[in-house]
Amino acid sequence: MAAAVLHQAIGTLQPHGFLNNSSLHHEFGENSLRLFSKGFKVKIGMSRRGCCVVKASTSQTSVFDPVSAPSTNNTNSSRKKSNEAALILIRHGESLWNEKNLFTGCVDVPLTSKGVEEAIEAGKRISNIPVDMIYTSALIRAQMTAMLAMTQHRRKKARAWSQVFSEDTKKQSIPVIASWQLNERMYGELQGLNKQETADRYGKEQVHEWRRSYDIPPPNGESLEMCAERAVAYFKDQIEPQLLSGKNVMIAAHGNSLRSIIMYLDKLTSQEVISLELSTGIPMLYIFKEGRFIRRGSPMAPTEAGVYAYTRRLAQYRQKLDDMLH
Repeated sequence: MAAAVLHQAIGTLQPHGFLNNSSLHHEFGENSLRLFSKGFKVKIGMSRRGCCVVKASTSQTSVFDPVSAPSTNNTNSSRKKSNEAALILIRHGESLWNEKNLFTGCVDVPLTSKGVEEAIEAGKRISNIPVDMIYTSALIRAQMTAMLAMTQHRRKKARAWSQVFSEDTKKQSIPVIASWQLNERMYGELQGLNKQETADRYGKEQVHEWRRSYDIPPPNGESLEMCAERAVAYFKDQIEPQLLSGKNVMIAAHGNSLRSIIMYLDKLTSQEVISLELSTGIPMLYIFKEGRFIRRGSPMAPTEAGVYAYTRRLAQYRQKLDDMLH
């Protein structure tokens, strides 16, 4: 399985994975992991069953270390540190069930080979944009996308096992936090069904209502409104304080959880958000500045000058990366 092979490349993320279980979530809280080495090389292939295969070269090492979940305290002092930060949103690459046109929802399925390529291409597009923290859902397709994207990042990396526990390497590490609140919308009794066959059975209008209305859930599933309640609450409580403190954040998640967050960022109405479509593996950049989220669109390539012309801080970061490589 791709999930098992991914373990060889990046170690195992340990999300609590308690979908909509508030009592367990209260007891165990958020599980966080710190990525000490981002310098592994990735080799991509296909297994006999059609799952993507991801392998890391033995010349690089990935080590994870538990860290505490971010605190929302002292936000007033955090605001003084920086008034600008980058926010990158990435919908996961194509999954096996995307390829088969099945309702996926909260079922945990890996990426296809195309999805792996999309994640790597997304990484190239954001390779010059600073990333201080990574948030993913508890599902493997989002976690694979985040890790594969970061293999393309130009930030200086640890290069030897002896450096893993050094202070310099710790300063270069990026916390990776997985949370079920960023999971895809739960599709209930539709999960695992073919979308076209479901439309033939129940009628196109009924299926369209389940998929695209804001407040009407599929049988025993979540509406977009319900998904937005958990995703936006998590963003405001856990992620926004990091942006306020000046940290640059990447979120790798899903179509509906990201639509929910974009609804909050862009102040969309319930009617506007239902027409919002997000392609797999395409990053979207926002600048958080002076308490406002400014959408900058999708970086087209790592060398696109326009991405770094948006703010002086991004331009300075790009120059710093260039200096390190020369």
